[in-house]
Amino acid sequence: MLEALRKHTQGWMAKIILALIVVPFALFGIDSYLNQAGGQVAVAKVDGQKISLQEYSNAVENARNYMQSQGQKVDTALLESPAFKQSVLEGIITRRLIEGAIHDYRFKISDEQLSQHILGMPEFQSNGKFSEETYNQLLTQNKLTPAKFEQSIRKDLAVQQVREGLSNLVFMPKKVAEQSLMSEFEQREVSVTDIKVADFMNQVTVTPEQVQAYYNQHKTKFIAPAKVKLQFALLSAAGLMGQVSVTDQEVKQYYDENAAKFQGNEQRQASHILIGFNSTATPAEKAAAKEKAESILKQVKANPKSFEKLAIEFSQDTGSAGKGGDLGSFGRGAMVKPFEDAAFSMKVGDISDLVESEFGYHIIKLTGITGESSDFDSMKLKIKAELLFQKAQAKYAELADDFGNTVYEQSGSLEPAVKKFNLQLQSSPAMSKDEVAKFFKSDRFASLVFSDDVLKDKRNTEAVEVSPNNLVSARVVEYSPEAPRSFDEVKAGIEGLLKAEAADKLVQQKGEALLAELKAGKASNADWITPVTVDRRNAQGLSDGVMRNVFKVNTHTLPAYYGFNEANKGYTVIKVIAVNQKLKDQPDVADRAFKVYQMALGAEMSHAYVASLKAKKDIQFNAKVLLSKGNE
Repeated sequence: MLEALRKHTQGWMAKIILALIVVPFALFGIDSYLNQAGGQVAVAKVDGQKISLQEYSNAVENARNYMQSQGQKVDTALLESPAFKQSVLEGIITRRLIEGAIHDYRFKISDEQLSQHILGMPEFQSNGKFSEETYNQLLTQNKLTPAKFEQSIRKDLAVQQVREGLSNLVFMPKKVAEQSLMSEFEQREVSVTDIKVADFMNQVTVTPEQVQAYYNQHKTKFIAPAKVKLQFALLSAAGLMGQVSVTDQEVKQYYDENAAKFQGNEQRQASHILIGFNSTATPAEKAAAKEKAESILKQVKANPKSFEKLAIEFSQDTGSAGKGGDLGSFGRGAMVKPFEDAAFSMKVGDISDLVESEFGYHIIKLTGITGESSDFDSMKLKIKAELLFQKAQAKYAELADDFGNTVYEQSGSLEPAVKKFNLQLQSSPAMSKDEVAKFFKSDRFASLVFSDDVLKDKRNTEAVEVSPNNLVSARVVEYSPEAPRSFDEVKAGIEGLLKAEAADKLVQQKGEALLAELKAGKASNADWITPVTVDRRNAQGLSDGVMRNVFKVNTHTLPAYYGFNEANKGYTVIKVIAVNQKLKDQPDVADRAFKVYQMALGAEMSHAYVASLKAKKDIQFNAKVLLSKGNE
């Protein structure tokens, strides 16, 4: 049971989904979270309601920020992986479903609940109390109106209460939970001995008459499948790379436009002093802010060691001022562009001139650099190859329909398509339908190859995209229908099968006899392995078969024995020497385990609830948009 529960509560994907459906109370994520303008291409639909590409992109950014805040390394490969993209989308869908249920059941958050929550948010605290000035200032800096912000928090609180309400429904009698946990965390000291089928193969004989009789009784098992030899033409993006070119200027432009993508794992650590102005500031107000910032900059330049003290005294970034302006480590894409450009052009110890951003004037001190960046020269060949492939993909997309039309309209031969698209006519060995499907990685293509149009009428198959950017058409040049295998072809295999079955019976008999002796307390000369202590998560090198059975052994009397047979492998006897109830003598560990168990049950309850919501809705995915590189 706990295995089933764990799969819904562990792993980074589960944490991403959780991060997207719990309250995103970090103020500086709310602006992007609410901004749904643009990018209206749908990556999915829930009962006809679009999840736009912009909403998905914002969710990716929120997930990235959340994972970084948890100390997890987040690189481009992870962000581009199908598993990450799917988990982000699942989080959005889950939130949509819960919000729909909230609306359907008219669940509401009262004004008092909303007010109490906002009053307690640490972002708006000053000297331990709610500050209306800080509240208004931060909302203005993030381009939020109080109504828009409060609407978002109200919605988030409703989602949170639904989730907590589901968890609170979980009830498990402590005695039952204790028994489950004792079993889950139990350790067993075990040894095993194996009686192997291979050791008995030379003790059995199989006569030619037995082999012949088996063949006669099972002829339908020995049918050779129909096979074809194919000619095929492949139009692929990889094959078109020789027909496209990329200039050095294009490579440099791509590098400049995608600097963040090629940053490697470089992180910068910086502190800053912010003298802010809001988006509605007049020229006079901006000038006053600049004058104040220039005055502080002069003090910093005169005495760089005073930076932290001046940040505490003057910086208007409430999140970092108390820490001497320290912003911690960040990579490219984490800060607004003017700030990022300045920070990534500095050396450790440098103090910048005034840097203007939408938040105000920054004085930046670079305090550290970790990881490595990737300069243009080292990335040039890689970028060129990527651009060549992108152009080849574009050319492939242009030619795909024409290729499909050509092999269809001139279906008596592949030669016209081969000449028109400058391809190579390739040949295959004789293959069965399953082998064709495996070779081309397409069940649909295999079905077309063995269709009447292709086999009997000698036509080309239609063009099939057997994998991304690979379009293939084939025709059959030789066909062998299914036919019985001769006795001479299969007799060696039959003889081996019958020997293994006979040896398996001997092994079963010997194993059961040994087990009976051991249970009766008789001594044996069994070859036991060195005892090891295992639990349900640590096999200590024991086989899967042993681990499936070791906790089935009745340990009322020790040592305890259990035997099982694995067909054509052998008979294994397990000896349990000692049992350690790990939690009995560790009440603090047991208490923590019980709480985790309760949380796992709550997570399973939430998972089941969301699954029930999904079952009632029509959910559609636009895989082409979701899984395209960079979602472009």
